[in-house]
Amino acid sequence: MLLTNAHRLLLLVGLIFLSGTLALKAASADAKPCVLVPQWEPQAQFAGYYVAVEKGIYARHGLTVTVLRGGPDQPIGRLLQEGQADFATTFLTSALEKRSLDGLPLVNIAQMVQRSSLLLVARKSSGIRSPADLQGKTVSLWPDFAVQPKALFRKFGVAPRVLTQGATINLFLRGAVDAASGMWYNEYHMLINSGLEEQDLTVFFYDQFGLNFPEDGIYCLAPTLKQDPDRCRRFVQASIAGWQYAFQHPEEALDIVMRQVTAANRPTNRVHQRWMLNRMKDIMQPPGALPLGTLTEADYLRVARELKSAGQINTIPAWNEFYENCAIDIPTNQPGR
Repeated sequence: MLLTNAHRLLLLVGLIFLSGTLALKAASADAKPCVLVPQWEPQAQFAGYYVAVEKGIYARHGLTVTVLRGGPDQPIGRLLQEGQADFATTFLTSALEKRSLDGLPLVNIAQMVQRSSLLLVARKSSGIRSPADLQGKTVSLWPDFAVQPKALFRKFGVAPRVLTQGATINLFLRGAVDAASGMWYNEYHMLINSGLEEQDLTVFFYDQFGLNFPEDGIYCLAPTLKQDPDRCRRFVQASIAGWQYAFQHPEEALDIVMRQVTAANRPTNRVHQRWMLNRMKDIMQPPGALPLGTLTEADYLRVARELKSAGQINTIPAWNEFYENCAIDIPTNQPGR
């Protein structure tokens, strides 16, 4: 039977589709499995990872990635130690504490957040306009993130009355404290949504006082990096691509985040998650920032020394033992660790 041009075209399309499908199946069969656990519940703080899964970015990097639900019931240290997760996100301060106090051999393979989002917020009506005005005031701090504010107090020679801050900002909203801790991408927006006006608030960003503590990084255990550095690099580079896609397509990224939020029954909304995604861009890519994944030795030592001075870690690991930048490829003339 003679084939018409139309038949030939259909046959060609079919062959291309078949070869593409077979190639995809072969790639999928060869894909390396990975499990990521973020340090907290689903929200736009982790948008890039959700996007990298849903848009097939990890798959194109030869990985099959599962993102677990994080949070207090899913401690990253336990999941990594028990082999239930290969990678985790957490703050630099938390990673140093787990390594020093718990003996967990954590390695930072990509520093994602370059600018600290932790802040101290006060009502101007309380008379607080500068750090010096905190003297004698009542301030609520999160126990896990008290090093920066206490370093600020020492720097300005002030002694506020410190209370323990819980999971909410209700003490501040009720006027029970003069200043409270918050994250720029989270609690600060909640305050604005509660009816407070930005012009009526005094906000202390720690990076503006020489106390910048880089926050979210990607971590794994040292044996994981040693056994398969290629998988670690693929994971980091695909994660960065996921974040770049999320920042370039924010509404699509929010669709993906909201599906995660809804599945987890999180009490939030798209407006708040949009604010969070925008602030994540600000703190991951601040003006003049180094490429994503970079942890400078100066930033590392600043954080580690403050933690040691506060008695929250016993030793400071060498920077080049704690950090391996998997956002870049190993030069061909240098063997992997």
